[in-house]
Amino acid sequence: MCHFLQRSTILSFPKICNILWRFHHTSISQMCSCSKTISNEKYQDPFQLGRKDLKNLYEDIKKELLVSTAELREMCEYYFDGKGKAFRPMIVVLMARACNIHHNNSREMQASQRSVAIIAEMIHTASLVHDDVIDDANSRRGKMTVNQIWGERKAVLAGDFILSAASVALARIGNTTIISVLTQVIEDLVRGEFLQLGSKENENERFAHYLEKTFKKTASLIANSCKAVSILGCPDPKVHEIAYQYGKNVGIAFQLIDDVLDFTSCADHLGKPTAADLKLGLATGPVLFACRQFPEMNAMIMRRFSKPGDVERARKYVLQSDGVQQTTYLAQRYCHEATREISKLRPSPEREALIQLTEMVLLRDK
Repeated sequence: MCHFLQRSTILSFPKICNILWRFHHTSISQMCSCSKTISNEKYQDPFQLGRKDLKNLYEDIKKELLVSTAELREMCEYYFDGKGKAFRPMIVVLMARACNIHHNNSREMQASQRSVAIIAEMIHTASLVHDDVIDDANSRRGKMTVNQIWGERKAVLAGDFILSAASVALARIGNTTIISVLTQVIEDLVRGEFLQLGSKENENERFAHYLEKTFKKTASLIANSCKAVSILGCPDPKVHEIAYQYGKNVGIAFQLIDDVLDFTSCADHLGKPTAADLKLGLATGPVLFACRQFPEMNAMIMRRFSKPGDVERARKYVLQSDGVQQTTYLAQRYCHEATREISKLRPSPEREALIQLTEMVLLRDK
């Protein structure tokens, strides 16, 4: 099972399902009891531990967005209101400290490492602004989207401006390796969006396509941001790979749970409409797993749920199937792999907080 996730894109879909079934019925209880032992003995609240490093995070982001045009400034600052989860910068600052302690027991975080956390949040927010334009979304984080208030054209420009400001902040770090690592994120975001616009007829290819899209659109940012701070704090390539793999696995698990919540959470709680992916014609994990039990969903997937009644029928099939449970099991597997990777670092409060964060990813409800 150790190398399942690295090989998942070349395994057939039925084999993935079989692995998940065996994993759930033979090792999930062991994994959970082990995780609880770690957490009970050395519980670290990630958000409490990372709070001092993220103090004034959004104020510092706004300083990067200094513009003369009042309207553009208002648009760019719209989502930097301090009401977001700050999930990505939280992981980045915890990873930075964990790697620093592992390398030379340093309890200090470099200014450049904190800058990576700021840049990660800026890139993420810019991608949300652009996604909302592509999806014609009308709500995000419980309020109207930028494109609904200011229009699509201005929203695109606002997203572009946030990305350009992030690029300036990145250049200021002055490290070509870090620039290369984080610009890969922007490339992956674009490639991931193109993958989302396409689809595969073959069942096995369809699932591999979904996982690749999930990595590029969500996990790449977390993986490469973690890698960047590890490079700044430690010269060991093995540590860089640990940081990258932790971020990759947590990022994929985060999106898998997001895809589950699209079917199980109410719109008011989630802060955005439910069944949104189906309405956009997207077949996520719960749908792909449900398709094994309800093959008639294949035709709906290929026409991207475009016929009247497709969205309602697909949602009904998903909730009647084990699609939600199977997607959750897969997320558990990715979190288990993330925990296995980060456990290779020297023990520290930040390392334990990163382990705890994997549990929080699985248990979140919005």
